[in-house]
Amino acid sequence: MVQFLNTLQLRIFTLLKIPLIHFVRPRVLDINDDVSHVKIPLTFKTKNHLRSMYFGALSIGADLCIGTLALHHIKASGKKIDLIFKDFKIDFLKRALADVHFICEEGSKVKDIVDEAAATGTRQTLAIKGYATTPKISGGEVIANFELTLSVK
Repeated sequence: MVQFLNTLQLRIFTLLKIPLIHFVRPRVLDINDDVSHVKIPLTFKTKNHLRSMYFGALSIGADLCIGTLALHHIKASGKKIDLIFKDFKIDFLKRALADVHFICEEGSKVKDIVDEAAATGTRQTLAIKGYATTPKISGGEVIANFELTLSVK
């Protein structure tokens, strides 16, 4: 039930604020203080001409994975804090031939910069890492590594 509510909140937010993200139909599989786990389905909307996931859809998944973790901590802080990404790096290791799961396990780092921004009112930036897998076909094998520089104020 919690997954459903988190996914519903995400879809409403993206529909109203960032419709392009809503278009790829993301699902929140898990979100807590330490981990964010988001899935982007491989569908007609997210495929490229080689029937693997288009790199734009993969980029959206990486953005969402870290962004939802940041929003989770911002909401918990009770402060008005804005977030943006300053930098984006991704290494594609294998083609994404099934639904892609994006995972970020750096929740403590995200919490620290959100807390610092809330306490000081100054902009805080930090590079946050994550990875992507396709559990249906490659189990836990990583198909992409990504790093986004999160900036909060």
